[in-house]
Amino acid sequence: MRLRFFVLTLNLGTLVACSNGRVAQQPDPSIPQGDSSYIDAQGTAHITRVIPLPKTISPQAGEYLARPRSDTAPKQTLAEKRAQTDAMQLHDSEQNRALYPVNIASSTIAGIPVRIMTPIDPIPANKVDRVLINLHGGGFTTDSGSFTESIPIANLTHTKVIAVLYRLAPEHPFPAAVDDSVAVYRELLKTYKPQHIAIYGASAGGILTGEVAVKIKQLGLPLPGALGIFTGTGDFSRLGDTQAIYSVTGLAGHLTPPADGVQWLADYVGSANAKDPVLSPLYADLHGMPPTLFLTSTRDMMLSGTAILHRAFLRAGVDAQLAVFEALNHGFWYEANLPESKEADEMIARFFDAHLGTSR
Repeated sequence: MRLRFFVLTLNLGTLVACSNGRVAQQPDPSIPQGDSSYIDAQGTAHITRVIPLPKTISPQAGEYLARPRSDTAPKQTLAEKRAQTDAMQLHDSEQNRALYPVNIASSTIAGIPVRIMTPIDPIPANKVDRVLINLHGGGFTTDSGSFTESIPIANLTHTKVIAVLYRLAPEHPFPAAVDDSVAVYRELLKTYKPQHIAIYGASAGGILTGEVAVKIKQLGLPLPGALGIFTGTGDFSRLGDTQAIYSVTGLAGHLTPPADGVQWLADYVGSANAKDPVLSPLYADLHGMPPTLFLTSTRDMMLSGTAILHRAFLRAGVDAQLAVFEALNHGFWYEANLPESKEADEMIARFFDAHLGTSR
């Protein structure tokens, strides 16, 4: 069942003068003013919904959601997209460091480039033998999160975070990102106990976290102490319902769901079988996976994928928690100043503090 979702987010209407001298706003007749729905014989839903800004979110989140978004498909080369993403992340990292001061260094581990975030204050004695591995987002073709996903967590957990700069598609499709991430994990096992390591990521990094965990298990390596799968999926063979409803920016912005028979994130999947249990952990044996935190939101295009993979973890008997934030879009915590973003980062930090072993 494919859902076609037409949404009214803001009606500027037409301004007319009233007898009392005030200016009134008249609805634009070209914009639907009511709800409608039609289900065709194929089960496709053709619907219109008028959705007011919810009062269940912070005022800051309301301002964030009200930003105008273009419905025009972006026309960028991959090089332009990477340059824009790098510039955006550098800007956002300054905002993050103002809220969450950390030290940043660059290095390599097992020949893989990494960024290392450490707290400004000395790491407490009971946390010096812990490390968090971040697998960044960016659709597997860019790096949109090695700073923005790592800086808050290093500060809040008082723990070293290593962001893996894995090889990107399309130059390096699956399993390059998995292999690079496993190589870093394998090297860190020489210094850290597995129960003192967590692996986490958002968006592409959330997907990659599940893939890496499955690969680690296949290789017979000890699993880490905790996982964080934030707005991800575990199945490249099918699209989730919310991918037909929301864009990256939620109800606004350009949306073109992949057509039937067209591989989603094809640059990353490459020639791999979409049901490969490493590429799509929904088809893997998930028994014995470590405690895992799942995060998503109600206007997240990956809400379906996150929820479906969470259920698979529960069916396998894994200690898996799911937090769903209200009204916000895919990876909203990149907007560090939102109260909901701060809540999400603090939730992540508490989860890792609760599930990673500490020194005695």
